[in-house]
Amino acid sequence: MMKCIAVDDEPLALQVITKYCEKISFLQLEKVFTNTDEAKDYLQHNSIDLIFLDIQMPDINGVQFYKNLTIKPQVIFTTAFKDYAVEGFNVDAIDYLLKPFEYDRFLKATYKAKEYLEFLSSQELQLNSLYVKVNYEMMKINLKDIELVEALDDYIKIYIKPTPVLTLMTLKSMLEKLPSKEFARIHRSYIVPLSKIEKFSKNKVTVAGKEVPIGSSYSDVYERLIGLSSHL
Repeated sequence: MMKCIAVDDEPLALQVITKYCEKISFLQLEKVFTNTDEAKDYLQHNSIDLIFLDIQMPDINGVQFYKNLTIKPQVIFTTAFKDYAVEGFNVDAIDYLLKPFEYDRFLKATYKAKEYLEFLSSQELQLNSLYVKVNYEMMKINLKDIELVEALDDYIKIYIKPTPVLTLMTLKSMLEKLPSKEFARIHRSYIVPLSKIEKFSKNKVTVAGKEVPIGSSYSDVYERLIGLSSHL
């Protein structure tokens, strides 16, 4: 079952989406929103697989709203303006529905989302380790052994026991190799495994006995941690 929400400033558009979702057995529409601030707050505290998101809204452009999310579920954009199509696909949208859309077109878009989510799930199940180059050799590292990842100029330091390893790689490249549900970048110099955070506040986390700052550009991480802790 795919959990989804819909965000649109037009109540009539939300009624249409609600009606369509009720016909699709693998969709569970959790909530609808006309206010993006309320939608953002909900997403920070609830696990959602898919968003039906209007683009042209009075308070914020839907594409920008999606870009600002710390945790990004799959998204299907819904709009009456075809000029936004390219912008929508630039943020890896599953599909782009031009209003008014019929049920068959809506169903086709949701099937694409379902297939992609199943693909991602299968990939995450397989991803329990990775290889990095250390001293001219490829070294296997189990994800469960990673305690912290730190950027050091052109290298990154991967904290594992008994001895941390250095590899020539950017923090961004490393983050792309890690499952987003298990790891988060909290600072321009640090990636942390969420399950190993011992303590946290708005400004720092403690992981593997080491205090790590939360960068000002990553302030949404604190809200994500609050959301995760509420489910424990």
